[in-house]
Amino acid sequence: MSFDQIAILALIGGILALFIWGRWRYDLIAFTALLVAVVIGLVEPVEAFLGFGHPAVVTVAAVLIISRALSNSGLIDMLAKGLDPAAERNESLHIGFVGGISALLSAFINNVGALALLMPVALKSAAKAKRTPGFILMPLAFASILGGTITLIGTPPNIIIANYRARNGGEAFSMFDFTPVGAVVALAGLIFVAFLGWRLIPAARRAKSGDESLFEIEAYVTELRVPEESALQGKGRRQVETEFEKHEVEFVGLIREHQRIHSATWRGRISGGDILVLEAAPEGIDKVVNAYGLELVGSGAEVSDDLKSDDLALVEAVVSPAGMIENRTASGVRLRGRFGVNLLAVSRQGRPIRTRLHTMRLRAGDVLLLQGPVDQMPTILNDIGCLPLAERGLRIGRPERAWLSLAVFVAAIIFMSLGLVAAPIALGLAAMAMLFLNVASLREAYDSINWPVIILLGAMIPIGGALETTGATDLITESILGIGDGISPILVLTILLIVTMTLSDIVNNAATAVIMAPIALGLAERLQVNADAFLMAVAIGASCAFLTPIGHQNNTLILGPGGYRFGDYWRMGLPLEILIVAVSIPMILWVWPLG
Repeated sequence: MSFDQIAILALIGGILALFIWGRWRYDLIAFTALLVAVVIGLVEPVEAFLGFGHPAVVTVAAVLIISRALSNSGLIDMLAKGLDPAAERNESLHIGFVGGISALLSAFINNVGALALLMPVALKSAAKAKRTPGFILMPLAFASILGGTITLIGTPPNIIIANYRARNGGEAFSMFDFTPVGAVVALAGLIFVAFLGWRLIPAARRAKSGDESLFEIEAYVTELRVPEESALQGKGRRQVETEFEKHEVEFVGLIREHQRIHSATWRGRISGGDILVLEAAPEGIDKVVNAYGLELVGSGAEVSDDLKSDDLALVEAVVSPAGMIENRTASGVRLRGRFGVNLLAVSRQGRPIRTRLHTMRLRAGDVLLLQGPVDQMPTILNDIGCLPLAERGLRIGRPERAWLSLAVFVAAIIFMSLGLVAAPIALGLAAMAMLFLNVASLREAYDSINWPVIILLGAMIPIGGALETTGATDLITESILGIGDGISPILVLTILLIVTMTLSDIVNNAATAVIMAPIALGLAERLQVNADAFLMAVAIGASCAFLTPIGHQNNTLILGPGGYRFGDYWRMGLPLEILIVAVSIPMILWVWPLG
């Protein structure tokens, strides 16, 4: 092996190891790896940042903007309205209906966006049917991942594979080239999930009643009156918060002359007779009562309504992967001072946490109980990188805009399918049209783009190119084929699918597609068979990550709300992946023959 081959293989091995470790975000790792590749001569400096202008990167960004615009238009809300009747029927029909809508949406908008839009609706339908969130969320997430395999724009791996094919002498796969295989895989997977898969979810996740909240906040809310002689007299908000944090007590607000005041926006000083609204365990309340001579006014359900008003709301929200607040503390992002929001509780894998909230590092999948201004909460949640778990108000008041948005999107798909306009151009024009039509604002467009994924793709594409230019792809290909003389191409195809699927279970699916695409092409060329079949196997394998909560963003998003554990995923995910291999290999061979 040459130095360059050793270097690129070591670099990619290091990238994968750091992805699996999870200590740093994948976009940071990928961009740093790109710079290292330039320094050691694997990537030319003039080519280092060409990945950020790659058609796959532009296409992914455009799809995310279109997804946001379609969401704003009310089209998805119209589709989701039909969920409730199904929730009253049997479990399989419930999951089949919810999962079917999720898969359909994921075929045409980003599958992460589809899950984010449907999760509140699905939770509401589960509560109405007296079913647990753990019953509905894993099937919903798996269905959204399956739906992404159906079309070009359903998931980033499909976009990457399509453009990789164009870069290596062929034409890019079109919008519906993925459909014959992807649709059959999605349908088979959805049938499995609806009729058998949900039964494999641990019984403990399905034991609770669906109308139970993750947080029993009433047991932790107390109102205390400040006597005239209290040591708190004359103290400002920051002083009060500092004093109470010593005893793990959350200062939520106060009541003065029958007026409720939100602590995050209050700028005055404590006066005798003020009633403090606090959230803490009983031992914490005892400590502040003794320390400051406070008088008990009320506690529990009788005072919990003081957490809400016409201006204040309690919201449960899940931390998004790569969101601004992930791996940071509430005090570090100045949640109260900057955003005017109180963090009242955290649920991690179904277990409520109420102590040391402001100093604990929040993880993707954590569910937060937040108190803040009603009219600003949607914007605040978007800014800090959280998704609400309560159903939004339906926005179906402008049907003409909804249908206009749909017409623009359909036109883009038609132009792409007929080969009249390349996918990045067609989807880019559609995204711009929706902005000019005010279906989405410019800020919403920028906010909708998953910048960590964009950075990851822009950085990994040149590294994937270096895998080919150094000859490392040929080296890997020879090693695989050298395992056995005369190995069957069908067996190699199957192994490629399984390896890709396994890799996608532990690292980002886009990175998996970038790394495995050159290997797939190299194997096909050495075996002298149709490369399209091998590229399709990578597309399916990279998209289908069901064994762990870290392989796909959708799996991470449901971890907290569903109360799942790390080991819960493989119970339904492993048989599902076996089914996908059994279904997809014959379909790939039929649609994309090797000969």
